[in-house]
Amino acid sequence: MKPIHAVGKRKAAIARATLKEGTGIVKINSQELATYPKNIYKQRIEEPLVLAGFTLQKINIDVNVKGGGVNGQADAIRLAMAKVLAAFDKKLHQQFLNYDRTLLVADVRRKEVRKPNTHGKARSKRQKSYR
Repeated sequence: MKPIHAVGKRKAAIARATLKEGTGIVKINSQELATYPKNIYKQRIEEPLVLAGFTLQKINIDVNVKGGGVNGQADAIRLAMAKVLAAFDKKLHQQFLNYDRTLLVADVRRKEVRKPNTHGKARSKRQKSYR
């Protein structure tokens, strides 16, 4: 079996996933997913794996992720793993779309650029005095 590669992006985070024949081991930056601490990010990362079910027992997934924050990295990993699994098993593609579209389609939203002559945030304006 040839390795399958996919890329997932979210904000500034980029995740590259590789799927190979194996025994069901999932590694993220050379660390096994089983050793990750239990939190909401781990649950989001595991969503495509739970949906894949028994397919996972005959493959290994290796993910390298860099850039961004914890949330962006979790979403990038999730997207990359779902793309790899959908390329491996065509039946999973429709199942992922029915469950959550962001499993296969990247979220392209970015932080809004700060405008000139404003204070602080992108849409804030100068305070105006009428008296």
